[in-house]
Amino acid sequence: MEQRRADLPALLQALQNPARYPHEADEVQLMETHGAWVLLAGEHAYKIKKPVQLPFMDFGTLEQRRVACQAELRLNRRFETSDPATRLYLDVLPIIGTPTEPVWGRPGEDDEHALEYAVHMRRFDQAHRLDHLCERGALKPAHLTSLARRLAEFQARSACTRADGPWGSPESVLAFAQNNLSSLQATAHPPEGRARLDALASWTAMRFAALAPALAQRQFQGRVREGHGDLHLANLVLIGEEVVPFDGIEFNDALRWIDVASDIAFTWMDLQDHGRPGLANGFLSDWLDASGDTTAPFVLPFFAVYRALVRAKVAAIRSTQPGAHRHAALAEARHYIALAHRLAHPAAPRLLITHGLSGSGKSHASRRWLQEEGSGRVVRLRSDVERKRLHGLGAQALSGSGLNTGLYSPQAHQDTYGQLLLRARALLQDGWTVLVDAAFLRRHERDVFASLAQELGCPLHLLAPEAPLEVLRDRIRQRQAQGNDASEATLAVLEQQLGWLEPLDAAERALCLPLPD
Repeated sequence: MEQRRADLPALLQALQNPARYPHEADEVQLMETHGAWVLLAGEHAYKIKKPVQLPFMDFGTLEQRRVACQAELRLNRRFETSDPATRLYLDVLPIIGTPTEPVWGRPGEDDEHALEYAVHMRRFDQAHRLDHLCERGALKPAHLTSLARRLAEFQARSACTRADGPWGSPESVLAFAQNNLSSLQATAHPPEGRARLDALASWTAMRFAALAPALAQRQFQGRVREGHGDLHLANLVLIGEEVVPFDGIEFNDALRWIDVASDIAFTWMDLQDHGRPGLANGFLSDWLDASGDTTAPFVLPFFAVYRALVRAKVAAIRSTQPGAHRHAALAEARHYIALAHRLAHPAAPRLLITHGLSGSGKSHASRRWLQEEGSGRVVRLRSDVERKRLHGLGAQALSGSGLNTGLYSPQAHQDTYGQLLLRARALLQDGWTVLVDAAFLRRHERDVFASLAQELGCPLHLLAPEAPLEVLRDRIRQRQAQGNDASEATLAVLEQQLGWLEPLDAAERALCLPLPD
């Protein structure tokens, strides 16, 4: 945050005077990005585009800046909810008068006299941005669960690109990735940073060759949609108990019409960068449950590396701009290059399965483990969600199935465990640690997954919570009354499970992890 800088244009210097605003403002604070100045005045914020001309952003003319402001208003209003408090974007205001004596004009009436335009926003508490919440340990799993579900709903109704369109095609994905790398390679780096960039260029080429068919298939299936484009933690704010995205990309259509996994990868990457891998993987698993996007994990690491390099490139660009702290910006670029390298080379995968009756706390234990211990790349698979997905239902939908019928028939049970096995195998082979949240009451069900771990040479662990029978019954009653969980287990299901239960043997108990608090 800087004020009254001599290197600023005259208009920006004039607008730092609180008397220039039509509302109360004790002071005016200036925030700056590589593409905009943001003036914080009282309860309002005004975002003015910089007249920059970059390969991916062109605000060189006043008309281009006007169009970009209008686009920003439209695009970010898509994230508003029914709660008026989440309405951050108010209008686009022309600025009239002169650069040294500016006046705020009337939208649509004073455009012909405009010397500049600003996006008028309702100001929010910067302390509630998710990056700041994360830094002080105030970001909660529930915040990210809500965000994951909202994003899945938003993406499901967002406009979808043509299957043969240029946006989100494998060729465009590769072009953007290579552009990041070439820009960074043209920047001065110490030998270690240059070696990492060279390694990342090789990794990008190799991974893209393997992923190109999957990316094309996802485009064909409608996974390329008009998204946010810049969904890192500093562009997410907690308002009440709702996480609201803002500052989506308006300046480049190709950076906004992207694979939905690319948007999610930015948030996942940033949580990893903030040292909260458990929150990152919990967020991802919740989004996968809500969206039903089973192929996203295979492309997400590629997008996460790309996103880290986007941040590195932005920092490198900022290092060249007037007023920038060059050495700090270059250090930030090197930091993100190192992060990209770590994301490209994850730790060896593990397989975890749960064991327990309905109501024993398997989902609670698996979620807590994911939040506290789930470092690196981890995906949680839930039998309750997978069962519904196989029958075309969303995670929260009610199937109306009775005991041993519908989704809970013997065949459906067998199909669910078979699908969990297939998904676990594919994810483990792709380098993901997999946590399978299912009852695993019968020994042969556990043995199949133990054989998978042995075949793939990865460690196997169990989470096996237990509780007295009356506690199990109470939990099931409460869960049914609340109606906000994917599980549809009833007391009748619990009674049947008691007859199926085959306890863990000594060898299996030796594989059990301590249960998280």
